[in-house]
Amino acid sequence: MKAMILAAGRGERMRPLTDHTPKPLLPVAGRPLIEHHLLRLKAAGISDIVINLGWLGDRLRDHLGDGRTLGLSIAYSEEGWPALETGGGIFRALPLLGPAPFLLINGDVWSDYPLERLVARAASLPEHDLAHLLLVANPPHNRRGDFGLAGDETGGRLITACAEAYTFSGLSVLRPELFADCTPGAFPLAPLLRDAAIRGQVSAELYRGNWIDVGTPERLATLEAQLTQEVR
Repeated sequence: MKAMILAAGRGERMRPLTDHTPKPLLPVAGRPLIEHHLLRLKAAGISDIVINLGWLGDRLRDHLGDGRTLGLSIAYSEEGWPALETGGGIFRALPLLGPAPFLLINGDVWSDYPLERLVARAASLPEHDLAHLLLVANPPHNRRGDFGLAGDETGGRLITACAEAYTFSGLSVLRPELFADCTPGAFPLAPLLRDAAIRGQVSAELYRGNWIDVGTPERLATLEAQLTQEVR
């Protein structure tokens, strides 16, 4: 099984920190943010990782190399700049990801959600389903949420029309077939997920543990304080 980390974005809200450093390399609790993802994926049993490169991508490649120093195998999907948005970036990387369901992690989120559960979801994803999403409670910057959840919080169905919506965490399992009708270029992921949800092809679960969108210097500082406290 493989995983993809989305790491091509500019990080506009993080400026000036991202003017000369790609957001995934910003340090948190003594190591770059992306290394936290990589080490947690390794602990969950995934060693084959694909990372897309856009803004200052050469610096990411130079820092991580082929992944051997972390006990991983890392392949890179080059997008150049401007990058291809989430959907376009994943579509471009599909030849590196192969035909099986894969884990997807946004490079600018952090959560203590046990990735072993997501690995198990990927291994048992029904053939009819094109995706499984991890949802979280809405943070202050996304109070309206993104999707609804019908059924059990531990394993319901993703819905688009609902009275109560939750936020897509940036952690998911995707099938390559989700992109069957796509063409090369820049496009978002969310419309593909909504269309698949309307067809009843997306499962979801709600996680009430720790999660943070590390999208601003303030939230980066919050995560730094949180992880530093855990180490003590």
